Amino acid sequence: MTLKAKLKEDLTEAIRGRDELRSATLRLTLAAIAKEEVAGTTARELSDDEVQKVIAREAKKRREAADAFAKGGRGEQAEREKAEGVVLDEYLPKQLGDDELRQIVAEAVAEAKAGGAEGPRAMGAVMKIVNPKIAGRAEGGRVAAVVKQLLAE
Repeated sequence: MTLKAKLKEDLTEAIRGRDELRSATLRLTLAAIAKEEVAGTTARELSDDEVQKVIAREAKKRREAADAFAKGGRGEQAEREKAEGVVLDEYLPKQLGDDELRQIVAEAVAEAKAGGAEGPRAMGAVMKIVNPKIAGRAEGGRVAAVVKQLLAE
């Protein structure tokens, strides 16, 4: 079963169970997936990896919105956004812990230095090595921060 099919099936269950939060979240996510499928010159079916990227993007939007609502003093809206983010996290791979991320980045830094890349300029080379290994299991900003930190050492 594809990830998109699972989302549709879970949406049907949420509607039957009258779970308003879950059904609204899955509807918005499926709409984002459909929009992505028709973007560009020709319509196409997204692969599971592409669907996962859309879900990750939607989850990130929810986290950012929750922070903005919290800063704006709208706690109820912030809680709703956080709850939607939790629903979406169920469809994403388990996120890497700080130690695991540091380990992967440290290996990539060593590999890049062995290839002749030094200092802050090596960031691009390190990111090229790290990104395929991490593949959606950590946010880019978090990865970049660890890379900068380890390159500065």
